[in-house]
Amino acid sequence: MKALVLESVKQLSIRDFPITERVGPFDVKIQIKACGICGSDIHYYTEGAIGDFVVKEPMILGHEAAGIIIEKGEQVRNFALGDLVCMEPGIPNMRSHEVLEGIYNIDPEVVFWATPPVHGCLRETVVHPAQFCFKLPQGMSAAEGAMMEPLAIGIEAAKKAAIKPGDTALVVGCGTIGVMCAISALAGGCSRVFISDIKAEKLAIAGSYHTNIVPVNTGKVHLQEYIMQETNGLGCNVVFEASGSPQVYPDFFRCAKKGGKAVLVGMMNGTVPLDVALLQGRGLSIETIFRYINCFDRAIALVNAGKIDITRFISKTFPFEDSIAAYEYAAAGHPDVVKVMIEL
Repeated sequence: MKALVLESVKQLSIRDFPITERVGPFDVKIQIKACGICGSDIHYYTEGAIGDFVVKEPMILGHEAAGIIIEKGEQVRNFALGDLVCMEPGIPNMRSHEVLEGIYNIDPEVVFWATPPVHGCLRETVVHPAQFCFKLPQGMSAAEGAMMEPLAIGIEAAKKAAIKPGDTALVVGCGTIGVMCAISALAGGCSRVFISDIKAEKLAIAGSYHTNIVPVNTGKVHLQEYIMQETNGLGCNVVFEASGSPQVYPDFFRCAKKGGKAVLVGMMNGTVPLDVALLQGRGLSIETIFRYINCFDRAIALVNAGKIDITRFISKTFPFEDSIAAYEYAAAGHPDVVKVMIEL
């Protein structure tokens, strides 16, 4: 089938790819209609690796997708042919200890699209377990469905934050995931969400979404001083670190209210300084997230209810035949771009 293939670093091709998948009794076959470009896709494209995950042979990219069911296994009951669905891209070993503990996201045997050596879904069709597919409501587009994957990360972060109605939050980093954290925190009950970055264009996008999302340009103001000024010297109930930048450690912890919570979302290589006495003295608790746990249905429900307008963050759309140009555009790092989408 036709697929977007990463041949080697910075070498992409659209070509027929020899991949065969059988529809099992609990599976569905999906015709892909939309696929977003994630930061991890760009890392594999530009660097050929993320940590220990190294692209050693040609690999199909893409894991944020939605499409139409065109075939289903005989045991699939909750879907019909023609249903538009989005897909959770990671499939754990359903007999693993982590699955039994309810933390399937960190199952060491998880098979995750476009994570070497697993092929992604930027191709004509995929076969996927129905258990990890989610029907999109009438009127929701495939592109919106593809956005459920990054939104699920924001919702997982909001879950870990245990937000209480009226809380204030700070999101450090205004990239795609930072924005998803901000809108999820707002939908989860925060009264105000500050979001910080040095890129004015990205901050403008986040700030235009809602009056209660407050952009903070740390190239112009001192973050801790600004937050303390805006919170009567108390700090924010929750701080989300979504930049993945070692440079923000450990200072961003000082923006949290005493007894507050920090949720570490951004991932990075290497180590960062951790001032344990600072955390202890402020009584801060730390949560970490890795992908998501049962968040896709929540993401769909929030968008369908009008609590989140996800379409505002689809910055540019390319047809499948222009997928290489789409990756080049996404890799260029345009400051006014949140998500680049490919439609098939």
